[in-house]
Amino acid sequence: MKILIIGGGNMGLTYAQSFLRAHITSQKDMMILEKSPEKAVELAKKDIGTVYGSPEECLNIADLIILAVKPQDCDALFAILKPLVNPQQVFLSIMAGVKIETIANTLNAPKVIRAMPNLPAQVGMGMTAFTSSDDVTRIELVMVQNLINTTGKSVYVEDESFIDAATAISGSGPAYVYYFMDAMIKAALKMGFSESASELLVKQTFRGAVDLYNKSDLTCDEWIKRVSSKGGTTEAAMNSFVSNKVHDDIIKGANAALNRAIELGKK
Repeated sequence: MKILIIGGGNMGLTYAQSFLRAHITSQKDMMILEKSPEKAVELAKKDIGTVYGSPEECLNIADLIILAVKPQDCDALFAILKPLVNPQQVFLSIMAGVKIETIANTLNAPKVIRAMPNLPAQVGMGMTAFTSSDDVTRIELVMVQNLINTTGKSVYVEDESFIDAATAISGSGPAYVYYFMDAMIKAALKMGFSESASELLVKQTFRGAVDLYNKSDLTCDEWIKRVSSKGGTTEAAMNSFVSNKVHDDIIKGANAALNRAIELGKK
């Protein structure tokens, strides 16, 4: 199976490296299309496959085409690709907000899979939600899921609207975590810890808490109760969070991300 990744940015490069590292494909079957000559030169040095500068050179020999470009660039890209597309080719899009119907109709490409990965895919700890058009076969879907899983874990959703929801939760989610971590680091600094000690305290606390959660069947609320004691320090912090409606604000933030994802899909 020959794979063409259109776009050699962070996610395009992550996919190429992950596929090769997992031995799910080989360098001779990996192709990258990159319009920037400077970036193409840098990609060629990484030994991750053949780098092309024009779709005429590579599109017709690809079995799977991964669209890893910015959504605002899709109209210009589609105009170039359309005359070269074979209806039997499978397209995997990670462009936020661009609907399956738009891709299929614009390119005359009935086999479309839409996915929403997130940044931790770069270290093999990503979370990806994906869905597909009806023309994608079961075998093709499993093939693509195996590729996606080289970057972490994945979940298939029947309804495409859940891709927007996944964008708000797992796609944007790492930023929410970093936001909370940043607040805790700044709190530690104000308490007198050094910068390195503050970062270590917070990083290890997050790592340990998530690992503990993953290795148990307890809910977040149950873990909070285990950490808290009556009249103790944790209870004081949680009471402050509740009175300031931090929990509600996080939910509102996620919904704001969802609404923006829906808006982007209408453009």
